[in-house]
Amino acid sequence: MIAALANPHRFMAVSRWAAPICGGLAVLLIAPGLWLGFAAPPDYQQGTTVRIMFIHVPAAETAMFAYACLGAASFVSLVFRHAVADAAARAAAPLGAAFTLLALVTGSLWGRPMWGAWWVWDARLTSVLVLFLLFIGYMALRSALDDEAKAARAAAILALVGLINLPIVKFSVDWWNSLHQGESIFRPGGPTIAPVFLIPLALMSFGYLFAFAALWLERTRGEVWRRRAQSLALHAAGG
Repeated sequence: MIAALANPHRFMAVSRWAAPICGGLAVLLIAPGLWLGFAAPPDYQQGTTVRIMFIHVPAAETAMFAYACLGAASFVSLVFRHAVADAAARAAAPLGAAFTLLALVTGSLWGRPMWGAWWVWDARLTSVLVLFLLFIGYMALRSALDDEAKAARAAAILALVGLINLPIVKFSVDWWNSLHQGESIFRPGGPTIAPVFLIPLALMSFGYLFAFAALWLERTRGEVWRRRAQSLALHAAGG
């Protein structure tokens, strides 16, 4: 599959129809997810503040997924020299940064009434902030070097090193004392969230993932087109 999509022509042909399908699925999932989420009754402890969960949790999950995609694409680009993989890595970084920022902002809005503070240097919050800085660092490194090949290699190495932060984000609430809520869905004994909250949360989570996939494919297509245009311009200038 990876080898097949490494061919730019094949990738462009597949992504041409895959991107709108993912976008359509995102709309079909997010629309009812938002409606069910904001129509859900207030939580007995958190009141109406609990509704931030339907924006915050999917954003945090998608941010981690985006970085995993960035790391995987960087690995394929670095090891196998696949140009499409490098384009995909470059395309994923701004999207991941946006989802991470959304998670941080909504987490702050949720934390203020629950913890009495907009920000605390909690293990989960700090590791998500590090995740955001890794996305920013990746983009900054690619922009800092004039040689695009060297920039791609350096940024790919940074992305791979940054993968160590993903398990820290995931298990931070288990490894350290944390104000952040622990795992309440994938745990022994089943979810502790009531179905009235769990169903819209699941819809929103899958909707966010399909939205990321659609945007990622479109941005990667744009990056492939940019490189094609750049190559044609260089060829014309040399000819």
